[in-house]
Amino acid sequence: MGYRKFIAYINAENELVSNVYELALSYANNNFDEIFIYNYSLRETDKEQLFEVTREINKEIDVPLILGLNVTCLEDVKKALYTGAVKVVMKAKILPDMGLIKEAADRFGKDSVMLEIEDYKEVYNDDFYDKYTGLGAGSVMLKHVEDSPKLTQALIDNKMPVYVRDSLVRHSINDVMELDVLGVITNYYERKNIMPVKRALRENGINVDIFESTMQFSEFKTNDQGLIPCVVQDYKNDEVLMLAYMNEEAFNKTIESGYMTYFSRSRNELWLKGETSGHYQFVKKVMVDCDKDTLLFKVKQLGAACHTGNRSCFYTKIAAKEYNETNPTLVFNEVFNVIMDRKANPKPGSYTNYLFDKGLDKILKKCGEEATEMVIAAKNPDSEELKYEMSDFLYHMMVLMVQCGLTWDDITRELTNRR
Repeated sequence: MGYRKFIAYINAENELVSNVYELALSYANNNFDEIFIYNYSLRETDKEQLFEVTREINKEIDVPLILGLNVTCLEDVKKALYTGAVKVVMKAKILPDMGLIKEAADRFGKDSVMLEIEDYKEVYNDDFYDKYTGLGAGSVMLKHVEDSPKLTQALIDNKMPVYVRDSLVRHSINDVMELDVLGVITNYYERKNIMPVKRALRENGINVDIFESTMQFSEFKTNDQGLIPCVVQDYKNDEVLMLAYMNEEAFNKTIESGYMTYFSRSRNELWLKGETSGHYQFVKKVMVDCDKDTLLFKVKQLGAACHTGNRSCFYTKIAAKEYNETNPTLVFNEVFNVIMDRKANPKPGSYTNYLFDKGLDKILKKCGEEATEMVIAAKNPDSEELKYEMSDFLYHMMVLMVQCGLTWDDITRELTNRR
């Protein structure tokens, strides 16, 4: 078995959308492996609200989301997965037709389907594995189990991938994690950094995913004060945010907590980035240069990195030479931002505004025309023509994206999910 997962759960029923959103971001930043959001309400409006908040959450986090809802048809599963969720949880107790499990597994893959079982004692039945794999579920969620030798043996005997959902009021995390399960789903650690708990579990021999360095600080080349400079970049767009220094204690705290911690040369003390401002930095990747005398940290930045309130400390231009930007990510974002600005601030004579004024049908017509011209150009031996037609198509596609409320982040996240 691989890592046992720490999964946070959020009950979205009768909860403010803003609270669900903020709580999900907190769990993601506090080192949970996945997040399970559920609302089993029978009301269609609640279901649509669940889809909407999940889409918004997925724009901000890179932790896999699992969605639990009242599934009444295959379309519900499709809509749930289209929010960016990696799994859909079906509650056996309220399923109108158990055949929906197999339909969903056949259509979207069994790994996309989890079945929630109200009575965990079903795992004691000899046909537990055959019954639920026969239905098509890729995994099962058992709720509020009793820790006992009988349960331990039953989980070992069954080959069905099982998660345990528990509030950890009567059990310790150690007890539940020691069971033969894929992970624990809990709300016990709400708004708490889970990394110290994970490290304690690892020390007890339970294989959980922690942030760890392959090198010791003693292997780095430091200056006379025992400090090493750290370049900090945004983990998504590689924007350079700041430069700071670490000593051994700051480095170890950063690795142990997953929060960027530095050594202040002016105050001669450690400082946790964001402790007073709330502008925390969450570590995503650490690299060292060829001479081992500089560290590069890729982080998720909350708010501004600079004490002036600017996103980056490097906001003052002192010299520049004109050049054509050819970085695809920057070019696509720049063109996309211009199109968004045209929609928000119409400019007389703008072709982009002409398309927006004519509406969706006109935009779709142009996308179809450009796609056809691209296909025709591809049949010709000269790739130059194809280059122009592809550029035309990409431009009109971006107009369509803005019209329909999509961003490049939405597209890249979906492509990432398909890798």
